[in-house]
Amino acid sequence: MYQDPIDEAPVHETAADRSKNVDAAAQAVAALIDAYRNHGHLLATLDPLGLSAPGHAPALSPLHHGLDASQTIAVQNASFASAATVGELEEQLTRAYCGALALDCSGVRNESRRAWLFQQMESDRVLSRPTQQQREALLARLLDAEMWERLVAARHEDAKRFSLEGCESFVPLLDTLIASAASDGTQQLFLGMPHRGRVNTLVNVMGFPAAEMIDRLDPDSDFPAVQTDLPYHLGGEVVKRTPNGDVLVFLAHNPSHLQSVYPVVSGMARAWQDDHPGEDCVTVAVHGDAAFAGQGVVMETLNMTRKDGYDLRGTVHVILNNQIGFTTPNRMDASDHAYCTDIARMIDAPVVRVNADHPEEVVRAARLAYDYRKEHGADIVIDLIGYRRLGHSEHDVPAVTQPLLQLAIDMHPTVTELYYIATGGGTALPALRDDALRRLGSNGTVAEALAPEDGETNGDATGEATVRPGAQLSLSRLRALAAAITRVPENVSLHPIISAMLATWQDTVANENRPADWRFAENMAYASLLEAGHDIRLSGLDVGRGTFMHRHAVWHAQDAHDEPGHRHVPLSGIAAKQGRFDIANSPLTEEAVLGFEYGYSVQTKATMTVWEAQYGDFVNGAQVFIDQYIAAGEFKWGYESALAVLLPHGHEGVGPEHSSGYLARFLQLCADENMRIVVPSTSAQWFHLLRQHATTERRTPLIVMSPKSKLYGNVASHAPLREMIDGAFQCVLGDERISDASAVKRVVLCSGKFYYELRDARDASGDESTAIIRIEQLYPFPHDQLRRVLASFIDLRSVTWAQEEDRNQGAWRFVRDELETALPADCVLREVCRTATPAGAHSSVAAHRREQARLVAAALTAAAR
Repeated sequence: MYQDPIDEAPVHETAADRSKNVDAAAQAVAALIDAYRNHGHLLATLDPLGLSAPGHAPALSPLHHGLDASQTIAVQNASFASAATVGELEEQLTRAYCGALALDCSGVRNESRRAWLFQQMESDRVLSRPTQQQREALLARLLDAEMWERLVAARHEDAKRFSLEGCESFVPLLDTLIASAASDGTQQLFLGMPHRGRVNTLVNVMGFPAAEMIDRLDPDSDFPAVQTDLPYHLGGEVVKRTPNGDVLVFLAHNPSHLQSVYPVVSGMARAWQDDHPGEDCVTVAVHGDAAFAGQGVVMETLNMTRKDGYDLRGTVHVILNNQIGFTTPNRMDASDHAYCTDIARMIDAPVVRVNADHPEEVVRAARLAYDYRKEHGADIVIDLIGYRRLGHSEHDVPAVTQPLLQLAIDMHPTVTELYYIATGGGTALPALRDDALRRLGSNGTVAEALAPEDGETNGDATGEATVRPGAQLSLSRLRALAAAITRVPENVSLHPIISAMLATWQDTVANENRPADWRFAENMAYASLLEAGHDIRLSGLDVGRGTFMHRHAVWHAQDAHDEPGHRHVPLSGIAAKQGRFDIANSPLTEEAVLGFEYGYSVQTKATMTVWEAQYGDFVNGAQVFIDQYIAAGEFKWGYESALAVLLPHGHEGVGPEHSSGYLARFLQLCADENMRIVVPSTSAQWFHLLRQHATTERRTPLIVMSPKSKLYGNVASHAPLREMIDGAFQCVLGDERISDASAVKRVVLCSGKFYYELRDARDASGDESTAIIRIEQLYPFPHDQLRRVLASFIDLRSVTWAQEEDRNQGAWRFVRDELETALPADCVLREVCRTATPAGAHSSVAAHRREQARLVAAALTAAAR
């Protein structure tokens, strides 16, 4: 259509229009940069096999922001200031965020940490490439990892070793973390890892002799017959020498429960930090991809290690990501934003994803992770994405369940072949492999395997501990300690319950014949140990107050004018040069916290480490750590632990989940004096037991079936103060109410609070021919002490074991054999127990009382037969 020329006159752009256009372009460029920072990992080349679904991120397209590739721009961001066009900017952003190393900080809410991570990713982009010498050294380490696996396969094809093939770059990753620690003067690194790659790590990082490891994998050698654990469970300790200094690397032993070592090695690291104030150590936790996402202990420990009393100043996590768990695919799915690392979002941890076939980027990822942990004191995850060349174990046939995946793996070159080409060749690859084999034959001088020495014994078999002399206690000493723990800070108001408790304690020390309650006994035991220089760590849910109001080691200010949240810990103010007292209310977890405290107790020899369950039954949430670590850790690995585990125990009609600490289960695990099982029945016994455990030379776990409300509140169990001054823990308590031993014809044996019900019924009946004896220590069983007590009754005819637990849940099935060896000749042995049930205790107080009365009557009647 014809138009008048005036309609075609040009519209002149004003200065304001130009400014608006420039501002819009700058905003679009800034948005494009932010998009790559936040979503670039979705398009990164991370899967070595190229099988994972790529992500979809429209915001990574310049067109999405109204930009054209050829458009000239002035980038305000200093990291990309050299980009003159949108196309050049896009190329630089892709190189920074979409290569073989990618950053996923979508779970990081702290803006300063995000900015630090972006700066590192963008500045690393312009770093110089490694020198040829550095690349050759890196290739050599890859060959070390590869040729170890080939050597074992050639010698023992089906030996189960959980091969590292497909993730060989894990070895230089560890090398880099160790070298980074040395560079900033950190001299201690704790390493925990499951099976995958452990044997390779032992040989190529820890310096375990290759020939000895091959011998351990040989089913026809002598090693498998005598070793106390499997090769792929072993740990070790080695000093790694680097150009910047030495680093002591400790690899923790680990059973077949894959992630259980994570809280254990965390506890070890925390103990080291507490024992070395002002110094730092590095914790490296290695995980399998399926286990990291699937094991609840991971979530518990991630959460716990951010809390006071458990914090580690950050952990470097490494996912050995095979993209499969046994036979179940676990491939990364960027298109669905689904990753095995998603659990780390709960603690705001960034994830550095890296392709295991790009070893230079793996090294860069390790440096970035180390620096982040050092800078921010927070956790970070390296997701090392590789594959599993063989099956779950070497005799497996993965093609049965994953035919297409296995075909792709079989056709895929190894990382050494790929990196050999990337380095430009040079010396022929077969010759380099021969060099690696020669190195494997001569690396056995730096390993220090953690195993018991030949001829090491486990102490005597008397059931009595060897105790170092402690400070003598006197009434005046107890009074001074009581004054210290009852001192109230100025301007701090106390709850009436605390005020009343302090008044009772002050009254207790007025006279040595005054009864001392359990709260007083426990706090005084700690106070006396702290004054003598012992360190104490007490951990568990609500341990500050105690489930049964039984401790009150932490006082909370009550009035509104008090400092909000003010707490007073009286045991921290005993003396000027006292031991350290740490008390930590744990998160609602048993598994992670018991693993942590076990690890803590193994690492430190100076601290009395105590964990208390809320109720004894809840310990079964940590059964892995009881079975695999506490009961067997010293036998398998030489780990000495003096961990004290307190399990509130006793039937009160409050249901099967609040009554029993699974005493029978612990006793079943006892052998070779591997731990000590006690059931104290008086406050003085409790006092002496705690003091004895802190000073005993033989370090073994202590399992205490500790009181609950009915025993804490039983005044008859409150021993006179004089028994805390002059006494000691007794494995067997005789019957002080028997005036004529020659008149005794029957003995009832029992443990714990049941004693008081039996004694009261016996005394009410006027029976002077029945003695009631308490077995306070069930393992090691006190044969000699019991024989002496029984021998004092010259006319003894029968012995009855009485317990309030079900027949299948108490001590009877364990003590039966022990009792038979201690009985006098011609003495009959009987038992009285609740009927065996799957659940245990009654959930009705009335039913409990009726059953308890029946048991008491049956015990005294059986004794009278």
